[in-house]
Amino acid sequence: MSHLMNTYARLPVAFTHGEGVWLFDETGKRYLDALSGIAVSTLGHNHPRLVRAIAGQAAKVLHTSNIYRIPLQEELSDRLAAVSGMDEVFFCNSGCEANEAAIKLARFYGHRKGIDQPAIIVMENAFHGRTLATLSATGNRKTQAGFEPLVSGFLRVPYKDIGAIRTVGEHNHNVVAVMLEMIQGEGGVNIADETFQRELRAICDERGWLLICDEVQCGMGRTGSWFGFQQGGVTPDVMTLAKGLGSGVPIGACITAGRAAGLFGPGNHGSTFGGNPLACAAGLETLATIEDDGLMANAVKVGEAIRASLQEALAGLSCVVDIRGRGLMIGIELDRPCGDLVRQALDAGLLINVTADRVIRLLPALVFTEANAQELVSRLAPLVRKHLE
Repeated sequence: MSHLMNTYARLPVAFTHGEGVWLFDETGKRYLDALSGIAVSTLGHNHPRLVRAIAGQAAKVLHTSNIYRIPLQEELSDRLAAVSGMDEVFFCNSGCEANEAAIKLARFYGHRKGIDQPAIIVMENAFHGRTLATLSATGNRKTQAGFEPLVSGFLRVPYKDIGAIRTVGEHNHNVVAVMLEMIQGEGGVNIADETFQRELRAICDERGWLLICDEVQCGMGRTGSWFGFQQGGVTPDVMTLAKGLGSGVPIGACITAGRAAGLFGPGNHGSTFGGNPLACAAGLETLATIEDDGLMANAVKVGEAIRASLQEALAGLSCVVDIRGRGLMIGIELDRPCGDLVRQALDAGLLINVTADRVIRLLPALVFTEANAQELVSRLAPLVRKHLE
């Protein structure tokens, strides 16, 4: 592994190129990609429109600086505001940076209200990133261990527990925000239903809190709408994006509306690379292609096909606890650890992931077809059945 720091338990494969939903390794073996770089490669691999957009921008200018105007950044912010119904966009490079911006914004909001020690309610099993603040907001002791002292100012409640949120608010008058994923990815594809979303929005309005939605994994059309919060008919005060926004080119965004808009001014936050011309060209092409090619509707159709086929192929197995998801964000929960399936699937020419120890996570590109869905199930189901024998 050369001089790389040993921060990943890498699988023994390297890919040389991709085409659509397929990746090819150094021997020429073909793999069906049902992970898309963990919800990153929205348009699959080597998408002609994205390739042209990136190459065309690379031939002009890659980077200037945020001390100058960047017209593509302005254009992308307008598009994101239009599809989200929100107001302002700060660009960065990753999900954890977007969440860092959201945390800073919530604290800034609290101080503006005269709260000296502002606190944010966060959820168990959440994952918001690996920087110290986002790690502290994350609800997973395994990822936090060894990095104490963590950043203070976070109050944890069970996921989707409205009663617990109310109780925490009643006993902590320094609460300024609630932060959650509408669908927990790393936590096991756990879904915040529409009723909970609306009740949470109402509590935040009652108490003057910011509602922060981490859409880093479930945003950008993956669930069948642009963003997960739209399925509950609510609008957050702050939303964070990354992963699929640039279809593989690093870009993140922190988007604000309502009481959170207009808070930051020059000098309050920044990013050297955030929203540079190359990243914004990729983001604009991703948005345009999703819209032009009907990829959100495709995510719904193909996601339903995957879940239905899995239900049929795994019928009668009591060890399968649940098959759940929205669009092309799918989790298959088993009653036992199943990490070994990742390597077995790799050997079978299939790229998947296991999270929360017992949940097989599928995050195919939005260009996945129903034929790809059947191929996925035909490769995965026998491995699951054998694992459960």
